[in-house]
Amino acid sequence: MNHTVLVVDDDPGVLEAIASMLEDLGCNVIAAQSGPAALDQLRRNEQIAVLITDINMPGMDGHELAELAMRVRPQLKVLQLSGREPRRGGLPMIKKPFSFEDLANRMKQVIG
Repeated sequence: MNHTVLVVDDDPGVLEAIASMLEDLGCNVIAAQSGPAALDQLRRNEQIAVLITDINMPGMDGHELAELAMRVRPQLKVLQLSGREPRRGGLPMIKKPFSFEDLANRMKQVIG
C-alpha cells in the first residue's frame, strides 16, 4: 500500500503503534495528536489520501475532524478508531484494540 496516511490520536503510545503498523504496510505516515494539527497537515500536504482518526479526543473529536477534513478534501478516505464509541455517520470504523491483520484488511476495504 503506497499511500500517504494521516493518523490522529491523542495518546502518543497508540499513535506510535498505529503509525508503525501502517509503515509495515508500506504507507507513508504523517502523525498528529489533535484535530486542529491534523487539519493543518491536511491543508499543507496534498499527498494525504487517507485519514485514520481516533473518535474520542479532547476538543475536536474524530467525528468533527472527519467532517471538516472531508470539506477540505472531498475525495479523502476516512477510517475511524474507537474502543468504546459506536459507529456513526456511515464512515468505516475499527474497534480498539486491533491486530496488524485487522488494520491491513480494513485498509484494503477503505482504499479499494
